[in-house]
Amino acid sequence: MPHRTHWRHALLSAGFALASVAAQAQAWPAKPIKLVVSYPPGGTLDAVARIVATPLSQRLGQPVVVDNRAGAGGAIGGDLVAKSAPDGYTVLLDASNHAQNPALRSKMPFDTLRDLAPVSLLVKVPNVLVVNPATSIKTVQDLIAQAKARPGEINFASSGNGSAQHLAAEQFSAMAGVHMTHVAYKGGGPALTDVMAGQVPVFFGSLASSLAYIQAGKLRAVAVTGKARAAVLPQLPTVAEAGLPGYEVYEWNAVFVPAGTPAAVTERLSKELAAVLKDPEVRQRLQATGAEVIGSTPAELDAFRRAELAKWSKLAKDNKIQLD
Repeated sequence: MPHRTHWRHALLSAGFALASVAAQAQAWPAKPIKLVVSYPPGGTLDAVARIVATPLSQRLGQPVVVDNRAGAGGAIGGDLVAKSAPDGYTVLLDASNHAQNPALRSKMPFDTLRDLAPVSLLVKVPNVLVVNPATSIKTVQDLIAQAKARPGEINFASSGNGSAQHLAAEQFSAMAGVHMTHVAYKGGGPALTDVMAGQVPVFFGSLASSLAYIQAGKLRAVAVTGKARAAVLPQLPTVAEAGLPGYEVYEWNAVFVPAGTPAAVTERLSKELAAVLKDPEVRQRLQATGAEVIGSTPAELDAFRRAELAKWSKLAKDNKIQLD
């Protein structure tokens, strides 16, 4: 009899726990949601946040307020969310540095995998290998040949040490077996300006920010870094098909919540984001920036970020790239 009583209590407790989680998910959201963006206003990540926030708030019935918390390559925004209450009201929109920072920094204010739970991979955006039009570099093979003939003499720009553009170029160099010299700028804008001015010949730029200059003839596009050709530049080959098989690099944007957020809340948020990304107007606005629209499940994002972390950790270790 005591045994039966024990099991009855256990089953009742489990039932109450499940009912509590279901109620919490059903009640969520009961107040505005803060969408922390780990980069400053005006950039690609901020644009994605503002494209998504309004239709998401309409679906959830609560305001989704964009809160830019830039600095330390996205680590400041990530740290804020990692240390927030796991209640679904503080959400992180992060970029590729989510997986690159832990690979490059020995000291992080939080543990990416332990402290932030995945929700949805929103978009992947390939970089684009661009050069100053005055150079003789017209193909991936031209760049590889020149870099091999003149080790260390060809400079490439980036938006800063450890940035997505920096790592895209380092991955290229590692796979091609060449050495180019890194010139770090304080942001993608100054880097683009100097490439167009002829100060630095090579840049693995963001497709979103480079596209208008490519179309205006101020930059020569050589190849895109994704697995497939970009819809906005269909005539442009990928780096892989142009001579470096297996090369694939993206900048990406994804949503995370503090670890410990109820699974039902995370699943609801993921499904609502997927629905937002299926909206034709939202898709068109995102695709106009060169983005590949995804809208993944939490499990798919978790597998993706772990693969990214392993990839960049290997590159950092093999090439002794460290930010602290």
